[in-house]
Amino acid sequence: MAETPSSMLGLGTCAPHFRLRDAVTGREVSIGDFDGAAALLVMFICNHCPFVIHVREQLGRLARDYEGRISIVAINSNSLDSHPQDGPEHMRELALAEGWKFPFLFDSTQRVARAYRAACTPDFFLFDGDRRLTYRGQLDDSRPTSRTPVTGRDLRAAIDATLEGKAPSPEQRPSIGCNIKWSHGNEPDASASAR
Repeated sequence: MAETPSSMLGLGTCAPHFRLRDAVTGREVSIGDFDGAAALLVMFICNHCPFVIHVREQLGRLARDYEGRISIVAINSNSLDSHPQDGPEHMRELALAEGWKFPFLFDSTQRVARAYRAACTPDFFLFDGDRRLTYRGQLDDSRPTSRTPVTGRDLRAAIDATLEGKAPSPEQRPSIGCNIKWSHGNEPDASASAR
């Protein structure tokens, strides 16, 4: 199981724009749909990754715990050429099985992943009401091979601080996960100009 860390986009970065199709509803969702939310959590996830599977239940719990207080969106940017099991039909099945209420969007061109400098699944980006990045990094210390329980501690602390108008701790640890499955020509080196 290869481990890839987050690229750790600079704190204070303005949330890059996106307009992508929700695998569950079929409707297009853009970042503007979340205007007015006190905070926006953007999660890069997929279906097959063991690191995502390890935290899936916590993602649903986190969404329920912060319902009405923050907006959450999940994005899958994996290439269908190498990982058809991560395609929209399978995304829809997963979201419905997990009872996720947040949109689960498919980034077919991988432009959104490059704009966010997403590197792995899961990769978390938390923005305040002005859509400035306040946190990027791990959900918590738990990993599929560890016996540490999945609590969402790091991300929850950052959400709480952001909602209180405070800066989360600058000591932020990268998320660890499977690398995003890039299409030919979209690999990180090819995306350097988008950074």
